[in-house]
Amino acid sequence: MRISVPAKAVITMHDRDIEQRVHDFKEVDGGMTSGEATLEAERCLQCKKPLCMKGCPVGIDIPAFIREIASGNFQKAAAIIKEQNMLPAICGRVCPQEVQCEEQCILGVREKPISIGELERFVADTERAHGMVPPQKKTSTGRKVAVVGAGPAGLTASAELARMGYHVTLFESLHAAGGVLMYGIPAFRLPKDIVKAEIAAVLTLGVELKLNHLVGRSITVKELLSYDAVFLGTGAGLPYFMGLPGENLPGVYSANEFLTRVNLMHADQFPLFDTPIKKGSRVVVAGGGNVAMDAARVARRLGGKVTLVYRRREEDLPAREAETRRAKEEGIEFVLCANPVKILGDQGITGVECVRMEMCAPDQSGRPEPAPIEGSHFTIDADVFIAAIGQGPNPLLISEIPELKRGKRGNVVVDSEFHTLMRKVFAGGDVATGAATVILAMGAAKSAAKAMDRMLREE
Repeated sequence: MRISVPAKAVITMHDRDIEQRVHDFKEVDGGMTSGEATLEAERCLQCKKPLCMKGCPVGIDIPAFIREIASGNFQKAAAIIKEQNMLPAICGRVCPQEVQCEEQCILGVREKPISIGELERFVADTERAHGMVPPQKKTSTGRKVAVVGAGPAGLTASAELARMGYHVTLFESLHAAGGVLMYGIPAFRLPKDIVKAEIAAVLTLGVELKLNHLVGRSITVKELLSYDAVFLGTGAGLPYFMGLPGENLPGVYSANEFLTRVNLMHADQFPLFDTPIKKGSRVVVAGGGNVAMDAARVARRLGGKVTLVYRRREEDLPAREAETRRAKEEGIEFVLCANPVKILGDQGITGVECVRMEMCAPDQSGRPEPAPIEGSHFTIDADVFIAAIGQGPNPLLISEIPELKRGKRGNVVVDSEFHTLMRKVFAGGDVATGAATVILAMGAAKSAAKAMDRMLREE
């Protein structure tokens, strides 16, 4: 049944009721109906030179799949997307389209740009409900490729290489595939059954997944290097801390540990699952990115009164605008232009001492550099502190292969084709660039897979 919305209307997304969603981990964004998706697709101008495609790191033919939605051909739209992206339901939910493809949309000059991310999500969800169709594969090359890390980069590289005709073995150190998609992003933003379904679609291409396999321990580096080519996609698993007095107190977490315990290890359901976490009655989260918003919103759902402390202004928050809005709606208190300087307590946390910040000259990124204001210290009562200030490349595998060149931040150094200094070893995603977005990791993996294919075919 077609909904009663005027043609060319701008569709507003549907978030669940605030009072309901803060008590569970069900998805907040309700997505589009088929009628809404069709009407939104009809707004597309079908530009002869589509700028939106320039903003897509994985090169999806955006006008083509939107044209199929407008015609009601949802299955064809899904096939077009999956020519370039095997994780469309994931990307439709977590990619920052507003600063990528949607930012380039010509409609955005005078009105709201096309909701490309929501349309991608709609298409992927519709296909999943009616049976997912795997894309075509090329004839087997007889060559074997190893991929290390089953996060966004590893899954994308595996899918691309399998479609090119390679036998791919995907090694994952944890007991579940997905990487940050499983342990980092909360279920209310990215339901885990959707992640599992899209991983399963990658495996239907013939990818062999080996869980609980830590390279250097479960298999040797020598065994890894016996493959014809290797892709390293081990992500950014090294959390950063602030170096504050009191950081060793019980109740202090990195956002990485906090989210992993809740998302992957079910700490929110202790003692049903034997992974405990301290459910704070008053929680302070330091940071202003998407991970900080995720940690704050999870802590809120665990029953805590949550304060987010960020050292810059609201307009400087690096988190997506929608996630910042939802955090505020859910009762997260924002303390801006402030920074933690000390965690107070003896046997446990009693509070967090902060200092007010003033904005000075712009830094290299163009944002004003914050500086502490003398004599402006204040205290926030707290029994849990979560540091969400970023993380670096996972050092476990890198340390096992000394031939790899590392950058100043511990990242694997690669060239423009994501080739390391080792002849048949490539790397992409957060392990090479440091922590970034899911879609940028996927774009790097696609480029690396093409380079690996060129190398192997030249041989």
